[in-house]
Formats: sequence, C-alpha cells, structure tokens
Amino acid sequence: MAVATAVPRAGVPARPMTAGEKKVILASSLGTVFEWYDFFLYGSLATVIGAQFFSAYPEATRNIFALLAFAAGFIVRPFGALVFGRLGDLVGRKHTFLVTILIMGLSTFAVGLLPSYSTMNAYGVGWIAPVTLLVLRMLQGLALGGEYGGAAVYVAEHAPTGRRGFYTSFIQATATLGLLLSLIIILSTQGYVNNAYPATTITNADGSTSTLTAFQVWGWRIPFLVSVALLAISVWIRLQMSESPAFKKMKEEGTHSKAPLSEAFGQWKNAKWALLALLGLTAGQAVVWYTGQFYALFFLQSILKVDQFTANVMVAWSLIAVTGGFLVFGALSDKIGRKPIILGGCLLAALTYFPLFNMLTASANPALHAAQSTVPVVVKTNTDDCSFQFNPVGTAKFTKECDVAKALLARSAVNYTTEYQPAGTPTVVTVKGKDFPVADPTFSKSITAALTEAGYPSATANPTVIKAAHPLDIFTGQKLAVIGILFILAVYVTMVYGPIAAALVELFPTRIRYTSMSLPYHIGNGWFGGLLPATAFAMVAQTGDIYYGLWYPIVIALFTFVVGLIFIPETKDRDLMA
Repeated sequence: MAVATAVPRAGVPARPMTAGEKKVILASSLGTVFEWYDFFLYGSLATVIGAQFFSAYPEATRNIFALLAFAAGFIVRPFGALVFGRLGDLVGRKHTFLVTILIMGLSTFAVGLLPSYSTMNAYGVGWIAPVTLLVLRMLQGLALGGEYGGAAVYVAEHAPTGRRGFYTSFIQATATLGLLLSLIIILSTQGYVNNAYPATTITNADGSTSTLTAFQVWGWRIPFLVSVALLAISVWIRLQMSESPAFKKMKEEGTHSKAPLSEAFGQWKNAKWALLALLGLTAGQAVVWYTGQFYALFFLQSILKVDQFTANVMVAWSLIAVTGGFLVFGALSDKIGRKPIILGGCLLAALTYFPLFNMLTASANPALHAAQSTVPVVVKTNTDDCSFQFNPVGTAKFTKECDVAKALLARSAVNYTTEYQPAGTPTVVTVKGKDFPVADPTFSKSITAALTEAGYPSATANPTVIKAAHPLDIFTGQKLAVIGILFILAVYVTMVYGPIAAALVELFPTRIRYTSMSLPYHIGNGWFGGLLPATAFAMVAQTGDIYYGLWYPIVIALFTFVVGLIFIPETKDRDLMA
C-alpha cells in the first residue's frame, strides 16, 4: 500500500491527508478496536467469570479475586511496553502489530475454551482453572502493552502538521468502541441464550441452592469464542499496512536507536520526561478513564445491585452518546493545546465525582439511597476483632465477629460507622438503636430482617431499582437520568483520553518514541488505572462508606493536575522528526 514518505516539519501549513494515509489510519484504528474488545471482554464479564473460576471462595472474596485477575492484565502491561516498545523501535511498527494481535486474539479465544473450577475440581485439580485464567490474562496484558504505543506512534507519524491531535484521537476512540462492541455482543448473546435455553439450579457448598441463567452457566463463553473471527479480520488488516514513513526514513539514514531501552531510560535527559509523562499526564488520565467506564459499571452492579443486563445497557448507551467526544477534544487540542484539555478533565472529575456518584445512587436505586441517608447503622466492636479485608490471594478466612459483620453489611451496600469499644467487647451491630450481637447464631437472618424493616430494600424485592427489559428500554425519566450521569462521567474520559496520544508522541524523539511513550502510558493505565476497581472496592468494605473508594481517583487526578500544570510543556506544534 502506497503512503506518503514525507513528514511535515513544524511551521509548514497543514495539508489534507492522502487517501493512502487515511487508509493506514483506518486500518490501524480498526485493528485496535478488536484488540480492546478482546481485553475488555473480561472486564464486562468479571462477575460471571468470578463465579466460574473462583467458586471455591465466599462471594465477597470472589469479587475481589475476580477484579484482581482482571487487574493482573494491567499489571503486566508495562513489561509488554518494554518488550514490544523495544521491538518497535528496532525493527518497525508493522511487524510488532502482527505479534501483539496474535497473542491477544489467541489468549482471548482460549478463555472461551477454559474449563471452570468445578469441572477441573471433579478431577482433583480445580486450582488449574484459575491459574490458567491468570496466565491468559497476563498474556493479554503483555500484548496490549505493545499495541497502544505502536498504534499511536504509527498514526501520529502519518498525520500532517496541525492535525495530530485529531487523527490520533481515532486511536483513542477505539478503546471505548472496543468496550462498546464487547457490550453489544454480550447483550445480544445474553438475550438470545437466556430466552432459548432454561435456567439451571445448583447446590452451593453450604447446602443452599442458586438459580443460574444459561448465559451464566455456558453462554458467557460465546463472546470469547467469537473473537477468533475478529482475530482473522485484524491480522488481514495488519498485513495490508506499510511501515511508518518516519521510521523508514530513519532506517534509511541509519539514525535509529541500537539500544532503545538504555537510551530511553538510562539517560536522565530522556528518563525524566518518561517520569513526568507518568505523573503529570497518564496517572490522572488513567484513573479518570477507568472511573468513568469500568468503576461506574462495577458500582452499578456490585454496590447499587443493578442487574448485569441493565447496567450494561445503561453504560452502552452512554458510550454511544459520547464516542464523538474523543474526536472533538482531539481536534480542539490542535487549536488550544493538549495540556488545558487533559488537565481540565482531571480537575473537573476530581471536583464532581462525589456529587455525581451520589446522584447515580439516587437515580439507579432510590430505595437504597433513601435508606443510606435515613437508617443509622453502627458496628460496635474492638480493634483486636477487626481485620483489613483486602484479600489479594483469596485464601484468607475472615471469621472474627467484626469481620463477619462488616462483610455482611458491605455485601448489602449498607452505609455504616464503626465505634471502637474496650478490648474484649463483643461485636454488635446497631440498626436504628437496636443491638444485634454478631455471636448470635441467628445474626445473619435477624440483621437482614432488621435492615429491611428499617427501610433497606430487599435483595429479592426492590421495585425502585432501575431495570431494562431490552436494549431499547431506556425512555423513562429514571433510565435517562442514569444514562445522563454516566454520559457526564464519560465526557471527562474523552477530555483526558482524546488528546493523550498526541501529547505523549510529541514528548519524545522518533528514535526512542515507541519505547519511551509506551512505558509511562502503561504504568499509568495498567497500574494506577487497572488497580482502581479492586482498590476502591476494598476501601468501601473497610470504611462502610460506598463512596469512600472515590478518594483514590480524586487524589491521583488532583496530583496529576498540579504536576502537569507546573512541569509538562505544551507540545502541539513540535516537529516529530526533531
């Protein structure tokens, strides 16, 4: 495929992109959509997958373990950035694309074939299922660690002067489009499978029974298996692509880096910009992005008790409404700069998260919101009886009275305060002035009944909680209000994420650009962002405040705002060949 080989210099008037360049950018963006689809599929189905592969553990522990397995893919992303970033700076962008898409696609397909914990446990090797899942998640993370930097650099190096923000914003939009594609396929599969096949009743380890839909039992595998078709399309697209003109020119002149890692991070003049890019751009961008999409989805399902189908429908519609925002803010950054938009998004998010999530509770589950505001619940205990219930390996057993009480209240989304008593004092939970001793064998049943009587909605009967019958069932005041709040959260996402690729590409020289920009991006998004759901959930469980986990993204977003304001230069007019 023929593409232009000339790279515009700073100060040269912007020219329209050639047909070849547009085709390159379209191909790169479509391939990245499929990669993000693969990666986000797990995030959208985290609760279902948790029940399949971590069923040996209690529900609260299972949720944290499932989120941490999701986060494992993010944790290894910086290592993928190092491996594939080096490869991209040494041998080129195109060949690196092919490797990353193959690893991502095959790993995702394998998840759809992986036997569950209960299936493997029948042969006495149940542990193999979650361990294999973890390995596959890490392979996906490694592949994505090399994918993003290559796509951003590849597009930016084809874009004309004065239009880099706009054209790289197409790459930014692929992340949301990939998530949206995963939600559409999940919702379509879920609707068909649950209508066509009967539910299944299972017996739990404690002797109780649960009813699972056909989608929860086996239908969840279909979206993973479908990815093999997306993989074939993506590989075909990548094979049509030519090498970046900037990289080809550098290769021809013999000026490419022979040791990208040591040059990028072993020399302070380059390494300091990677550090500043992390602290002054990507850390805040990451937490705003994951709060607006993933944590909002998790908050709806796990804390507000909105069913999975409805939560996915609400998030999907908000994403459809906001997708064009990436292009709008990308183009705007070409005119007013990258910094004002990215840092402005961080500041707006930090200032408004608490009221927005409070409004989300009031709109999505009015009865729960009313109860949290009017029903005082207090855990009276001693400090020796309470543990920090963040359980990353899923093997700890929390059996102390304080732990039992807090775990039950957290699962019920009950806001509570803690009053510490002298050592040795038995733990009691007080609901509207009435004490319920945790040591009482009927504690669980009696406290649940007391909470329902006091005003907390029943888990099985809550007519006020939002519920969608089908994907187009959104035209009521309550549902539109929820979508509107999710839309605002997503607008912040487009502000911080739309211009970020251009800002990062422009910070570093061509010879080490792939390596240098990939690491801060994936540490920010992989660690600061990827660990957000699990960290926020543990903070909520520890404090008894369903909004306390928001302090995590708020503090990081504010820190990025300050660092970026002081230390990050404006880069929109920089020459990429300098």
